[in-house]
Amino acid sequence: MSTFNDLNLSKQLLRAIDEIGYTHPTPIQEKAFPVISSGRDAVGIAQTGTGKTYAYLLPILKQLTYSEQRQPRVVILVPTRELVAQVVGEIEKLAKFMSVRVYGVYGASNINTQKQKVYDGLDILVATPGRFIDLTLSRTLQLGSVKKLVIDEVDEMLNLGFRAQLTQILDSLPTKRQNILFSATLNEDVELMISKYFNQPEYIELISRGTPLEKILQYAYFVPNFYTKVNLLKWLLAHEKGFTKVLLFVKNKKIADDIYELLEEEFPTETGVIHSNKSQPQRFASVKYFDEGVHRLLIATDIIARGLDIPDVTHVINFDIPKEPGAYIHRIGRTGRADKAGIAMSFISDVEKPSLAAIESLMNKKIPILKMPKDVEIDETLTKDEMPVTRDKNLAKQKKIEVTGGGAFHEKKEKNKKVQLGGKRSQEKIRRLRESYAKKRKF
Repeated sequence: MSTFNDLNLSKQLLRAIDEIGYTHPTPIQEKAFPVISSGRDAVGIAQTGTGKTYAYLLPILKQLTYSEQRQPRVVILVPTRELVAQVVGEIEKLAKFMSVRVYGVYGASNINTQKQKVYDGLDILVATPGRFIDLTLSRTLQLGSVKKLVIDEVDEMLNLGFRAQLTQILDSLPTKRQNILFSATLNEDVELMISKYFNQPEYIELISRGTPLEKILQYAYFVPNFYTKVNLLKWLLAHEKGFTKVLLFVKNKKIADDIYELLEEEFPTETGVIHSNKSQPQRFASVKYFDEGVHRLLIATDIIARGLDIPDVTHVINFDIPKEPGAYIHRIGRTGRADKAGIAMSFISDVEKPSLAAIESLMNKKIPILKMPKDVEIDETLTKDEMPVTRDKNLAKQKKIEVTGGGAFHEKKEKNKKVQLGGKRSQEKIRRLRESYAKKRKF
């Protein structure tokens, strides 16, 4: 088995890696290192938890020489604020004994502070696409010195609606640069982007698309509705052994908040929640408390399904099954990391069974279905979203209103039946005409 010494890294990097406690590179790190070091464009395809971040950071940091120039030479684009913070943290650990200036920028934070940091000078800028463009439009961030572009989790960026921003960024960067892309999966949109902007990239594919990590034990329960799912979750938290660090994925922010409120009474200090409506300090605090073991359950939307490296997650629970099969792979990849075993559980209602079939088709693997524990109460109460849509049959039986004589006709009111005879002069004129007509009849 190879070691980091075999990668011909600098003494500073080897010292930092030794302090972190790593000895052997992961397969994707070992495979990507010579390709990225050669300066060629590279496309890495590997699942979450396989060490993709170090796979591109190690060769970049090895080649990064000391410089006093103010504009960044390396740009790393990631989809979320949390991933910005994580990548910056990993760079700081690896570059502990190097003179590397790194900074992360993202939205919903003070842009003036970020402008000043960029103006003061950087070697590596880690950014979300939107804030990156904000800084370029302000003219604070100049792109002429960029030599390497890394796009991490590009398919997730496209899913989050960053297509236009990514295209704008790729068009504005210097043409002579190295492009590096890492993702868990590739789809048609990503392939189109690669064909347009990358120069004969070398593909570094560790495993085939849709194949889950072998160390993750997967199984599921058929659960009829939301409240029964909550009852099952409570039962598992109270009785399941090893439920020490559980990541619960839900489909939207409302469900996340609802579950949090329902668990608060029985598990008041053990649960955290994270989604896009939470403030940035709240989001960072939720991840921190979960990472440090203050909370053993973190309820999350897919905002953190990608990229975030939270170690030692024992269980991933899919409270709702994602419609996109690939999203399931990314979710369960939060456990079973760094060659450790993990468990992925899914709660499946009748309407979610087609999504389960699509996931099994993608993985080419059946997920075992377990029987519901006898002590779990089946709650017949339905949420508003679960209630069947019904139409009022009486409305369909009502006769149509027939309109006759033209739609605009209506009977005049009595006061409006009077004939307009004009003023006094008009009435006098009519009287004279009548008298003249009577005299003529006499003759």
